[in-house]
Amino acid sequence: MSNWTLFSNHGHVLVCLARDPEARLRDVAINVGITERAVQKIVRDLQDGGMVSVTKVGRRNCYRIHKKASLRHDLEAQCTVRDLASIVKKKPEPTQETVKPISANVLETRSIRPKAGKAASAKARTGKSDKTGKSRTSDSIKRQQGSLF
Repeated sequence: MSNWTLFSNHGHVLVCLARDPEARLRDVAINVGITERAVQKIVRDLQDGGMVSVTKVGRRNCYRIHKKASLRHDLEAQCTVRDLASIVKKKPEPTQETVKPISANVLETRSIRPKAGKAASAKARTGKSDKTGKSRTSDSIKRQQGSLF
């Protein structure tokens, strides 16, 4: 099975900043699975594209998402950053309730935990090496960068 995602690294960085405008770029890099230097370049690209502005607050940066900015590609130019952020800004819920009928008169509720894929991939983004001594982030750093999609 191939290892690809729907959004580019630019889209992932934008989602991280929309979820936490005061996030450190180091934390964004870990969440996205790329280097901190790559995140700096992406934030500059987003600034140049008019989607993000950066304000210094003490020793930290605060990122403001310009929600009225249009997406860059012709296929989604009619959509704004607000449209995208409203879909992906929500953090995943820890559990979901499902209802499974046992009989005609009784319902059973089961708790389903999210798949371990995201948790496992989050561990892989820490940059720790595996048993072979190879860094686990090397595959995720090789992701394509470009437009939001």
